[in-house]
Amino acid sequence: MEQSAVLPSLEPLAQSERISIIDSLRGIALLGILLMNIAFFAYPANQATNPMIANEMGTVNFKVWYFVEGVLEGSQRALFSMLFGCGVLVFTTRLEKRVSGTMPAELFLRRQLWLLVFGLINAFVLLWSGDILYHYAILGIVLFAFRRMKPSYLIIAAVVCLAFQAARENRDLYVDKKVIAKGELVAAIDTTKTKLTDKQKGELEAMNGFKNNQKLEKKQEKAKKAIEAVRGTYAELYEHNSNESVWMETQFLYFNPWDILIFMFLGLAFFKMGLMQGDYPLKTYLIIGVVGLGLGLLLTYVRFKPQIDLKFNFFEYVKSVPFTLYEIPRTFKSIGIFGLIMVLYKTGWFKWLFALARPVGQMAFTNYLMQSLICGIIFYGIGFGLYGMLQRFELYYIVAGVWIFQIITSHIWLRYYRFGPMEWVWRSLTYWKLQPFKKSNAVEPVIATVQSTS
Repeated sequence: MEQSAVLPSLEPLAQSERISIIDSLRGIALLGILLMNIAFFAYPANQATNPMIANEMGTVNFKVWYFVEGVLEGSQRALFSMLFGCGVLVFTTRLEKRVSGTMPAELFLRRQLWLLVFGLINAFVLLWSGDILYHYAILGIVLFAFRRMKPSYLIIAAVVCLAFQAARENRDLYVDKKVIAKGELVAAIDTTKTKLTDKQKGELEAMNGFKNNQKLEKKQEKAKKAIEAVRGTYAELYEHNSNESVWMETQFLYFNPWDILIFMFLGLAFFKMGLMQGDYPLKTYLIIGVVGLGLGLLLTYVRFKPQIDLKFNFFEYVKSVPFTLYEIPRTFKSIGIFGLIMVLYKTGWFKWLFALARPVGQMAFTNYLMQSLICGIIFYGIGFGLYGMLQRFELYYIVAGVWIFQIITSHIWLRYYRFGPMEWVWRSLTYWKLQPFKKSNAVEPVIATVQSTS
């Protein structure tokens, strides 16, 4: 005998259920992430990270690079990942309160798989090679398995991921050191007396190739070719950017999942503790901000000094440093910047800032993809073709323009609609039913029917 059971409404989060500070933080992170991404939209990757290539040393452009890379780089992406961790918990626990069985897990998996599709569209249609959606889609499924953990265990998981990431960075460093050491041993052999074996020739060739690729003129030549490709035809642009996307979504993701998981775990822990919601006193956030940013900046200086002293020659850098640092100072800085943002929130003096950012955060998915579209039009050859043409400080005029545009459009849009356009598409695909869009529409619940036998 079959019976039909009507499950509770499975419509997306109502406005009354939203956590305003989370939306505001998401908006701040979304706008802030463009501060770092803009250089990669505008320049070849090696030029974006190396001020030597465009002769920026000693100019205002170097100061801009130093501030963005030294203070901000990775922090907004980290905050974005923390907020994604919060979103996983909010989405699943809300469904689990209303529906039993496997339906919450099924909807979550569907949500993640559609996010993966949108990540592929961002990477291979909008041609943004720095897409993060694909990574979130896959690693969010990993996080799902840990969502019931206690905050203390989640923080331990984050620390373990940080250790894995730091180990990975230094493993790569010592692989390169080994290439150099073997090559130098072979180079010291007197070939007038001793004939090199094929293996020794290979080791010498590997070292020389590494060394030659670190010459400034080689890097400038590589940047020039990238500029020509991105400012060329659509086919040339696609070939260049899609190759970078393939690397990002395969090798980078599978060798460095810890880079994102660190902050997903921290976001989940902080949300369960109430830190993300602002439940702690101002003093707590001030300590987090000062200690985190202080340690992060100190370690970043330790990382940057040899790079700058050696004029960004990675061959000499590898030979000189006993260890490399990226993820550890990034983690401290990111937590510190989060703490300072929450200080602004707790003082109550910056309510206008959080109110300004809130609609941007509610439409973060739309605005993230919109940044890819806008920057593609501005910089790629199929648009205005400004790739590689602007000075670094000029890029931040464009950032300011995009911020103003997205703040204004987000506020206007959400006066009339319940979701951003891409949020609506994502939710409709997740729940497999068109969701009510205009605010004037009556909310139509999504009804699921389950058949059971008895």
